[in-house]
Amino acid sequence: MKQPICLITHPIHDDGISLLTAAGVDVRFAYDCDDDALAKALSSADAVITRGEIKSKCIDGADSLAVIANHGSGTDRIDINYAHGKGILVVNTPNCNALSVAEHTLLLMLALSHKLLCADMAARRGDWDFKFTGITHSLSGKSLGIIGFGDIGRQVCKMAIGGFGMQVSVWSPHAHAADITAAGAAPVGSLVDLLANADIISLHRPLRPDTFHTIDGAALGKMKSTALLINTSRGGLIDEDALYQALLEKRIAAAGLDVFEHEPLLPRSRLATLQNTLLTPHIAGSTQEALRKTAICCAEQIVSVFKDIRPPHLLNNEIWQSRRKLGHKRLLKD
Repeated sequence: MKQPICLITHPIHDDGISLLTAAGVDVRFAYDCDDDALAKALSSADAVITRGEIKSKCIDGADSLAVIANHGSGTDRIDINYAHGKGILVVNTPNCNALSVAEHTLLLMLALSHKLLCADMAARRGDWDFKFTGITHSLSGKSLGIIGFGDIGRQVCKMAIGGFGMQVSVWSPHAHAADITAAGAAPVGSLVDLLANADIISLHRPLRPDTFHTIDGAALGKMKSTALLINTSRGGLIDEDALYQALLEKRIAAAGLDVFEHEPLLPRSRLATLQNTLLTPHIAGSTQEALRKTAICCAEQIVSVFKDIRPPHLLNNEIWQSRRKLGHKRLLKD
């Protein structure tokens, strides 16, 4: 019997790889590939685990590819409709990194509020006057506006209220007001109201055509001049040119960003030149604990597909019956 082949395009936790090999999967690696090399590697694969982009042209010649496993919850870098048309299943890993991303969100809030980087540099240069001249703020009692109320938004809400006594408001077109209220937050009817009243705004929406540039120049104009903007979701939710101008002109106080419209962050990015930004390289969901859970979730779902069992986080459920199936010689025994 031939072993089914799973291609891994970026480093994942070893426990996910071990699970695949123990199940009888032939694991192969294609790190740092350009599109042509990735397409060639995918041409012999039955499954792929990715932490990056899978372009349509990369799966054109992947005639045996049965499932794409997205290492994370956001799938904006995978053309699901194109995969769907070819009968390729797409799965993701919701909630596996929610705690990690929520922690990082609060980290950015704390670091900006307490001017952590400025304080660190002051201590290193022996500037003890920073104690008297550096203006810092507590999170306790501040108003937090959360945009989006999925797994991560809910965790941020819980931590902000339970850990810091913040007053939380939520704007989400898809969440029920009763669920928001049950979490101890206040539902807000419009994005404008949320932006106008919050001391800190935190983004937790998926990136889709209807969410692109949720925070644009007009939205930034509604925020308090003392407000902080946090984004640990997707870079495309913010118009970065408009944000740069707002920060440069101090129309908002600061921004903490873990995600960007172009990743890696472009060397010429103007956001990196500002002192009122705190930038991290898309690491919010990359704690070892989150990476382990996510890798195992990907691996378990791939093994399920290889056993002809519907995986739990299938995004194109409607093609399960008409999916591209593995030849019987590559199916794993239950």
